[in-house]
Amino acid sequence: MQICVTLAHMKLWFVLGIFFLGTAVLGIILPLLPTTPLVLLSAGCFAKSSPKTYNWLLNSDQFGPVIKNWEANRCIPRRAKTIALSMIILVGGSSVLFFVPLGWPKFAALALLAWGTWYVWHIPTCAAS
Repeated sequence: MQICVTLAHMKLWFVLGIFFLGTAVLGIILPLLPTTPLVLLSAGCFAKSSPKTYNWLLNSDQFGPVIKNWEANRCIPRRAKTIALSMIILVGGSSVLFFVPLGWPKFAALALLAWGTWYVWHIPTCAAS
């Protein structure tokens, strides 16, 4: 029974890793998707499910440096942080302003945006290299 649960969890982590990596690749093309956090999420999922896929991602020219920098320094580049905060405020804020109904839904959405902004703001920014 324990082996089945472990295999199911590994498959779930792998599927999530593929989803986040695919979304990150779209983020290279589409300006509203934050590539760096999605790559880090996919790396975490692959680390729990597939060492082979994790190592492939870690050694890729496109995504490897971001993951290695995060693992070594636990920081994100200033550009990634600026884009993430801008998108939270601009896209999230305008969505809440124009599309979320008044009352508790608007309050909950604003609280989530405030928490997301606070969280990203407090991630250390990598020193300029």
